[in-house]
Amino acid sequence: MQAVRLSFVIAFAALLSACGSMNVISDGPDARLMLRGNDPISYFTQARPVPGKPDLKAEHDGVTYRFASEENRRLFIASPAKYAPQFGGFCSNGMVYAVPIAGETDSYKVIDGKLYMFGGSRSKIFFEMDQEKNLKLAQYYWDTEVKDANWRVQSWKRVFFSKVAHYKTNAELAAEYEQRTGKKL
Repeated sequence: MQAVRLSFVIAFAALLSACGSMNVISDGPDARLMLRGNDPISYFTQARPVPGKPDLKAEHDGVTYRFASEENRRLFIASPAKYAPQFGGFCSNGMVYAVPIAGETDSYKVIDGKLYMFGGSRSKIFFEMDQEKNLKLAQYYWDTEVKDANWRVQSWKRVFFSKVAHYKTNAELAAEYEQRTGKKL
């Protein structure tokens, strides 16, 4: 019994040690790599993610970004807030519900000059059904409870214990999409 408690305490401590709300991976010497190593400038200039080079990188807000060219690196360093993904790179549609879920690097949208990531094409479609409202909700939850929280604990809190009042399942969102467009996903 004592061993089980100790294991739980160790696992919980490990969970909390991974604090912070950034959707990052570890790759070689880059322990907190954003956008899975894709060049953030490419989303704006080439309308697609382009892999960055491990030897061309910059740090911003405690994470590492890689770049396809030195010019892109310079652009980023001059104005990182312009190019960094919103909501720590988490899915923008998940953020509508205060749930930080991994955003996919190939599912994104540039809105008003800012980069928003999505967990997949369906998440993006659901977000776009009421983009203005969803942007406001996502920004609110990011600012008030997700940004400075441990993303795993925050996800568990909102998925298993305390859903937001306007929470909708994927099935409910798909039905709403079908009703609005007459198309099935």
